[in-house]
Amino acid sequence: SISNIKLYSVIDEWYGVKYKFGGKSKDGIDCSGLTAIIYKEVFNKELSGSAAALYNQAIKVKKDSLQEGDLVFFCTNSKSISHMGIYLQNNKFVHASSKAGVMISDLNEDYFKKCFKGSGRIL
Repeated sequence: SISNIKLYSVIDEWYGVKYKFGGKSKDGIDCSGLTAIIYKEVFNKELSGSAAALYNQAIKVKKDSLQEGDLVFFCTNSKSISHMGIYLQNNKFVHASSKAGVMISDLNEDYFKKCFKGSGRIL
């Protein structure tokens, strides 16, 4: 069951927006920009910085303890954090994909299982 209606409403507003590195608008957005916008609109929290910077700010959470709104981090093209998303539930997370824009994916997809680096919570 959905517990945070506002979260899914905001995701719906952004779903399908194309990816743009450094983007922070509906003309194009990247993963950290999407996270910052969702956190401001839904959780009334200001986030800034790259995926790697947010990884360092987050309190680490085990994958099996993830809650709606937690952050998930990935190393997609190097050994450093280069991608992130917001955990929803049932292993799903929302993110801005460089190939498909804002979308929902599953942590159990082979690609994301391979490059998953960790998860965290912003208090």
